[in-house]
Amino acid sequence: MTKNCFHIILIRPTKYDDDGYPIHWHKTSIPANSLSCLHGIALDCKKRQVLGREVKITIRMIDEGNTRIRPDTLIEEIRADGGRALICFTGVQSNQFPRAVDLSRPFLKAGMPVAIGGFHITGSIAMLPNMPEDMRQASELGITFFLGEAEGGRFDQILKDAHQGTLKPVYDHLKDLPSLPGMPVPVVEREQIEKSTLGYGSFDLGRGCPFECSFCCIINVQGRGSRFRSTGDLETIIRDHARIGVTKFFVTDDNFARNRNWEAFLDTLIDLRERDGLKFTLIIQVDTLCHKIPNFIEKCVRAGVDQVFIGLENINPDNLAGSKKRQNKITDYRDMFLAWKQYPVVLTAGYIIGFPNDTRESVLNDIGVIKRELAVDILSLSILTPLPGSEDHRNAVAAGTWIDPDLNKYDLTHSVIRHPNFPDGELDRLYLDAWASFYEPEHCRTILRRAAALGSNKKISTMNRLLIYGTGSRLHNVFSLDGGYLRLKYRKDRRPGLKLENPLVFYPKYYLSTVRNMSLLAARRWQYLRFIRKLWSDPKRFDYTDQAIAPAGHGDFETLDLYTATRGGRQAVASHRKMEGIKRKARSKTVASA
Repeated sequence: MTKNCFHIILIRPTKYDDDGYPIHWHKTSIPANSLSCLHGIALDCKKRQVLGREVKITIRMIDEGNTRIRPDTLIEEIRADGGRALICFTGVQSNQFPRAVDLSRPFLKAGMPVAIGGFHITGSIAMLPNMPEDMRQASELGITFFLGEAEGGRFDQILKDAHQGTLKPVYDHLKDLPSLPGMPVPVVEREQIEKSTLGYGSFDLGRGCPFECSFCCIINVQGRGSRFRSTGDLETIIRDHARIGVTKFFVTDDNFARNRNWEAFLDTLIDLRERDGLKFTLIIQVDTLCHKIPNFIEKCVRAGVDQVFIGLENINPDNLAGSKKRQNKITDYRDMFLAWKQYPVVLTAGYIIGFPNDTRESVLNDIGVIKRELAVDILSLSILTPLPGSEDHRNAVAAGTWIDPDLNKYDLTHSVIRHPNFPDGELDRLYLDAWASFYEPEHCRTILRRAAALGSNKKISTMNRLLIYGTGSRLHNVFSLDGGYLRLKYRKDRRPGLKLENPLVFYPKYYLSTVRNMSLLAARRWQYLRFIRKLWSDPKRFDYTDQAIAPAGHGDFETLDLYTATRGGRQAVASHRKMEGIKRKARSKTVASA
């Protein structure tokens, strides 16, 4: 039987840089999990022949971060093979939405259906009484919106409708979040792994979050109730990736420590490593309370965790309370970092500036406190942003607060609202200054000294991240996970509405900046390697100590700026002592009763 061909084109769009050029790299950092998830779902649809036995389904996944998308070329390829297709932009965040819409136009003009899913559209509809203007305009172009998650057969209907030419404007699964066990698992192709700098794959084991942080849109997109994959799903993911040589993973769960099945997952990973001999490492994201879970850190390390992202967010309790981040207690911070630092683990802390009480002086002072008193290896800075889908955004819209209409800026590295303590542009400048302060050369050497003193074997991993965050980000002016290796720019891909640069200006500027940036990165790497060789060969390296890695003591509450420099810090200490006193009295009564 001759089969009709139907193409499923899965695209993770990039965003524009400040000059209006799509952010492309020769290699990106980590494959997009949303793209891998939808790829697995599409493969399952193909296996089940959801369009009928007479239809041949062809699937192509494209991460625009490392692949230039030329719509005209794709359109020609699809037409040469029957002309039937569904163009899916997956996992689209607010800052990627303008680029996704711009890429959609040629496909729509060619009569090919386009659907967009992801956090921006799902969060906007979940939290706002009316569809925002940017989505309304996209809908008028003919773009279909897919709200919610595509597992559980939810992708079947949109495929069938696209194939029959009856695609609906909206597919709304917001109130129908799927159960995850047994669902298609994320699938990445070897080609995508080869286009990443360090060969990472990514997957999720759970979705949703029980906390109520006002700046977060996860709780309003994935739900406040947590849903989890099964241990069998996890084993399938690890073994499938092992077959294509993938041994590094980023677990995208927003907070792995709140996954009620964390121990079963870690035991599965430990068995795969220790019983079956599979070698792999993991990056996970956790909260600041994870060290209080018995055996959690120890099992994480046995399971292969060698990098941890911690949602520190801020060291001022007043700022944390204002954003409903009540679960973060600064009195736990040092114990938490030191608990992880018993093991060779690289610690990245997420940190937010731009809270209502922030000033230039307070932010730079807080960065100084972190540098001196907390064992943070990498600091990932963000500007407080009312992301569509968050409570902050809903409240700002309801109050009529001015919000920058350019969604391309909603990448957590640009200010998009007016701050009472910062004139226009000043918060953006402070962001760069805070970044430069943490990654100044002397502090980067201090981070490496700490690693050496603690006996870490992660000197190269630590160095690479210091290069990426401390040097590469500033050279390329790309400070988020949109980073990568060897920036690529294409003159004719500039954002619509911006003037095309003269070739005699564009190409010399691009090539000179590329040579400059690569040379500076190579020079800094050579400096780090020299320093590391000398440091790790020094038998006295274990004698080094400072406030950040010194054992926590009772006197810390009186001597460290973390606890004494702010009113909120002093109150946090007082509250901590009160609770400890109550616990001691309760223990005493228990002993007396016994």
